[in-house]
Amino acid sequence: MVLLQVLLGAGAAMAAEPWVLALSRTPLSLPFFVAESEGYFAAEGVALKINEVIGGHRTMQLLLDGQADLATSSEAVVMFSSFKRDDFSVIASFVSSTDDVKLIVRGDSGINRPADLAGKRVGTVMGAASQYYLDTLVLLSGADPKSIKTIGLQPETMAAALRQGEVDAVAIWQPTAYRLEREIDGARVLPDGSFYTLRFNLIVARRHVGVRDDELVKLLRALERAQQLITSEPARAQAILRSRLQLDQAYIDWLWPRYRYQLTLDQALLTTLESEARWARDEGLVLASRSPNYLGFIHSRPLRSIRPAAVTIAE
Repeated sequence: MVLLQVLLGAGAAMAAEPWVLALSRTPLSLPFFVAESEGYFAAEGVALKINEVIGGHRTMQLLLDGQADLATSSEAVVMFSSFKRDDFSVIASFVSSTDDVKLIVRGDSGINRPADLAGKRVGTVMGAASQYYLDTLVLLSGADPKSIKTIGLQPETMAAALRQGEVDAVAIWQPTAYRLEREIDGARVLPDGSFYTLRFNLIVARRHVGVRDDELVKLLRALERAQQLITSEPARAQAILRSRLQLDQAYIDWLWPRYRYQLTLDQALLTTLESEARWARDEGLVLASRSPNYLGFIHSRPLRSIRPAAVTIAE
């Protein structure tokens, strides 16, 4: 009996611990901004400490370093991380977009189409969705990704690199892409045909899987409420986004129809992860003879409990 009481007490203490969420500072994270602003997390009894950083590559690193329990990141970052670690799980995708990552070129670069990138210096965030986007864009043009000089940059350094002529172009996500196009004289977006659908995902450290699932259900329920508000009251959601990220309304008007906020775990996520893993292996970006089994990185039980139809992955 004493042992049982100790175990129950330990379980209650664990449940009371706040989650630490590494949250990417991007319009993709709007459901989290809304859920926090509207008190949905608190209403569900979810204690959450949010650490906002720029880029899903950074949020994922915080999770892998043990400094966060949860992280938001693209499927490309999940793929790169999967070749190094297997102690994390994706519990939901919460937004998708075909316009989040873009190529911004200097006006004097001579780049008018993707094939013109051959021989050029292009900055991007390595190990992230922007690197996959850049290489795939070049491949689809018929050129060899190795024909470009890829330079690893962080979002904060890209404006200076473009202005100073250190790079001819950069591949980067929103809202950095939008700001670079408007802040740098002559900069423009290279048309790409919107070939890549980026998915942003909620990732949990594996140590919590099965142990704190009830809390994950509550967290997802709060996000579901937030996404309903985004759909039913767009002006209210836009006001939260505008205030949180200090964005202008013109930019929000541009991005609004380009983002699809919805909780899912679909087969397309697995397909994209597998395709990205093949690309990373073929290009020598990871050293592995085979790709991981990405089913092992999916934890669908919490989402199934609130939206069964949202889970279409065959497990």
